[in-house]
Amino acid sequence: MLERLSDKLTDVVRQVSGKAHISEKNIQDAIGEIKIALLEADVNLRVVRRFVNRTTEEALGEKVLRSVSPGQQFVKLVHDKLVDLLGEGRQELALKGPDTLSTILLLGLQGSGKTTTAAKLAVHLRKVGRRPLLVAADLVRPAAIEQLAVLARQAGLELYREDKSTPVKVVANALKAAARQQYDTVVIDTSGRLQIDEQMMKEIEAVKKAARPDELLLVADAMTGQTAVEIAKAFDERLELTGVILSKFDSDARGGAALSIKSVTGKPIKYIGMGEKLEELEPFYPERVATRILGMGDVVTLVEKAQETIDAREAEELQEKLARETFTLEDYLDQFRRVRKMGSLESLLEMIPGAKGNIPEGAIDEKEMKREEAIILSMTRNERRNHRIIGPSRRTRIARGSGTAVYDVNKLLKKFEKTRLMMKKMTKNKKAQAAFLAQVGK
Repeated sequence: MLERLSDKLTDVVRQVSGKAHISEKNIQDAIGEIKIALLEADVNLRVVRRFVNRTTEEALGEKVLRSVSPGQQFVKLVHDKLVDLLGEGRQELALKGPDTLSTILLLGLQGSGKTTTAAKLAVHLRKVGRRPLLVAADLVRPAAIEQLAVLARQAGLELYREDKSTPVKVVANALKAAARQQYDTVVIDTSGRLQIDEQMMKEIEAVKKAARPDELLLVADAMTGQTAVEIAKAFDERLELTGVILSKFDSDARGGAALSIKSVTGKPIKYIGMGEKLEELEPFYPERVATRILGMGDVVTLVEKAQETIDAREAEELQEKLARETFTLEDYLDQFRRVRKMGSLESLLEMIPGAKGNIPEGAIDEKEMKREEAIILSMTRNERRNHRIIGPSRRTRIARGSGTAVYDVNKLLKKFEKTRLMMKKMTKNKKAQAAFLAQVGK
């Protein structure tokens, strides 16, 4: 996520934050590097100028230069200015109460990920207690309805569709059906085009009139940078957007769209797509993203992800197993899978303060994790529960069954022993345990 920009700004932050005293030249040099980094990230030129001017003006003030730790003050200033660019805070969806039907209308060009995002948003709404109905109103793109139907089946969601109709009729009938069946939220996927044209706009205006949406959200591809910003501006001028969802945010190495949309259009980013899975749509928190861009981590999001995969009771059970030395390869495999549910290891490392830039590239090998999983799955239940019975002949069989070498099996068993020892030592740290359980149990 925003790797190029993050790497450059992290370097600038390190250089400045380590100084007990900084001069005007230090500040000017740092801001110059930040300016170049933002331009290379495809951030809107007017946005960059505004950011640089305001940062320079405040950084050269007496309050910063005469403070006890000006380096840290400068880093905080850059962080605050990034938050200003991204948005002032988390912008929730403006939906009605559960007893009244709310409507969300999604717009976007073809290829922006609009249809997948519609399903992701419905999954998210269900997770927070809503009862959503998906509506397939994209009657232009071939197979768009079928794509949404497949996604709905995968997620266990209800879909309203009419194969031979018009978008306006589909929406009008879907709203009636939703009211009859007591859904509280309707998520409408509309037609996209390869480019913005008059026909497209007239169709969406008609759909908007029929839907009377509480939220009119543009789905924009984060990887297209300034193109996404211009598209958002054009849609907003014609239709008055209420917000933006940036798809493919996990693949965006530059960050131009994220850092420009709010300043250029005045519309907040409400969600970001962080992967291909239907659960990988996240609320957008400007402050959290700013800290991750500057390499400061994002502990809050990390804890939230952990809460989704493990509860306090499971954490206590794991602790007891470690203390009694009954932690097995089955438990080890279970932890593998829990971590993978939280996202890629690289994305998790971004959330750990101080991890970015301090862990060598290639040190985290997800292929190695998959290889280790294959090895464990090639073991019998007794072997997974008691690794000490795995002798030479068993190791040969396990290697053959997992498509690996005996060396790989030996390596895994040694690593497992070290992990057990390390985790056992951690259980003796009562303070760390209490903090962990308090966070998970919230």
